[in-house]
Amino acid sequence: MYRVQIISDKNQRSLKIKSLIQKKINQNIVKRYNVTIVIGGDGFMLQTLKKNRKSKKIFYGVNSGNYGFLMNKFSSKNIISNLHKARMITISPLEMAVKNNKNQTKKHLAINEVSILRQSRQAASLSINHGSKQVIKKLVSDGVLVSTPAGSTAYNLSVHGPILDLNSKKLSISPISPFRPRRWKGKIISDRSKIMIKNLNPKKRPISAVADNIEIRNAKIVKVKTNQKIKFNLLYDINNSLQKKIKLEQLRRETS
Repeated sequence: MYRVQIISDKNQRSLKIKSLIQKKINQNIVKRYNVTIVIGGDGFMLQTLKKNRKSKKIFYGVNSGNYGFLMNKFSSKNIISNLHKARMITISPLEMAVKNNKNQTKKHLAINEVSILRQSRQAASLSINHGSKQVIKKLVSDGVLVSTPAGSTAYNLSVHGPILDLNSKKLSISPISPFRPRRWKGKIISDRSKIMIKNLNPKKRPISAVADNIEIRNAKIVKVKTNQKIKFNLLYDINNSLQKKIKLEQLRRETS
């Protein structure tokens, strides 16, 4: 079992950080095992996690992009001590199963959110259920979004969805630019729920389904659930945990 593996995005800044971290690791004893340092932005981290969904690796993200909500701030001086002190959180992704207009079913994972988006100038017309319960009979909107707690400060926050506590065991269903009913704000449900989103008019109002950044077009039925069998282990600096980042976003929303 290796101690530390480093992978990075291909841009110049990421490669420079990789070289600096590699030198620090070569000069020091790292007391953690099976750690993969991921250098890049949130998108690169999401991509890396999905590629390694069958592994039991522990991932420590280092931000070389702009926002990097899922990542840690790079510190050349403190990288080794930060690694030693970092705390681990475990998250499970959403699993999206999409039946398209050719009755083909395709599955993808989403760590942040599943987005249902109108595919043409026509608004989407959707019904949403979770389990045997109806969430909304007919939603006319630009789409709808199902978010995990980890993703609740991403696209979900942009469409005015609720910020979920990391330990809430909840999912958020948030409308995107609702037209009818205009005042529907969405719903918070258990992360054990099985959600079904149906396109009520697939010929006139086509929709696409997007798992983080992977798109399936001409969706008829989209089923979303948390895949509890998959666990991603993420490390965060002791003074800047993912939980703390989410709390800060909640405070920003309350004071804005």
